[in-house]
Amino acid sequence: MSYLESLRVFIRVVELGSITSGGRDLRLTPAVASKRIKELEKHLGVRLFNRTTRSLTPTEAGQLFYTEAKKVLESIEDAEAVVSQFSAAPRGVIRVTAPLGVGRRIIAPLVPGFVEDYPATEIRMRMSDRKVDILADGLDVAFFIGTPHDSTLKMRKIADCARVLCAAPAYLERHGAPQVPEDLLTGHNCLLLRYPRSPEYFWTLDTSEGPRKLEVSGKYDADDSDVLTGWALDGRGIVNKPRFDVAAHLRSGALVEVLAETPPEPTVFGCLYPHRKLQDPKIRLFVDYAVKHGLAAFRRIEAGGPQENGVQ
Repeated sequence: MSYLESLRVFIRVVELGSITSGGRDLRLTPAVASKRIKELEKHLGVRLFNRTTRSLTPTEAGQLFYTEAKKVLESIEDAEAVVSQFSAAPRGVIRVTAPLGVGRRIIAPLVPGFVEDYPATEIRMRMSDRKVDILADGLDVAFFIGTPHDSTLKMRKIADCARVLCAAPAYLERHGAPQVPEDLLTGHNCLLLRYPRSPEYFWTLDTSEGPRKLEVSGKYDADDSDVLTGWALDGRGIVNKPRFDVAAHLRSGALVEVLAETPPEPTVFGCLYPHRKLQDPKIRLFVDYAVKHGLAAFRRIEAGGPQENGVQ
């Protein structure tokens, strides 16, 4: 098993670009992860990485070994998944990612209940509003709000997700409420979700003539959607959010909907996972659990009820 663990460390170091990050992902200290890499290089008789003070990149031998080693680990995982179907209970680690808002409000509160039902499982959850590469990042399940385009992944829809444009009353008093979509392009500060290498940003509104793409702009952008909500509450601009995410603020009047006749196009709340994970009982069970309980939590939040486990 120590050799397999070294392979796992090596693969995650290549994928994450550093020994510290690769070790942390596997819950190992940098010293232990570095030792595993050195043992692997000694065993193979080649240098696997080019090391400088600022970067760590695989050598030609390291890149070739990564490609083949990943196939080996995937084959082992597939074999374990097949055999686990004969076990009385699913076991093992499930790596999950979700956007910050939906992760905090819906997915994270569900995790303890799943682990209580299946105590031989472990959930390792990563939350980010940035786009993730499920296969490259070694993830099992990725929750999303939007429109996925990767046809190599299996998708489970949880709910249709309405979106809303809204702003604080103080902002609207200062700048006036936009009356038509074009008003967003002049005289209004749009709060934008952006991150390095994000695609060109625009808001698509649902109008009587069909979808209308607007290349909006503003003085503030962030890669955390909750930061945008905070700025909106502080009267800094207009934000484009999933309705469930700001439902409580709309009910309280802290935020006010604008352009209700031409709202942002609705999106989908769902999850993605690799096709090869279908044979893994723990992944199937987790997805089924998350879809069932995630839909219930989503509807409660939209309706103004309490969230699971008391999380607000």
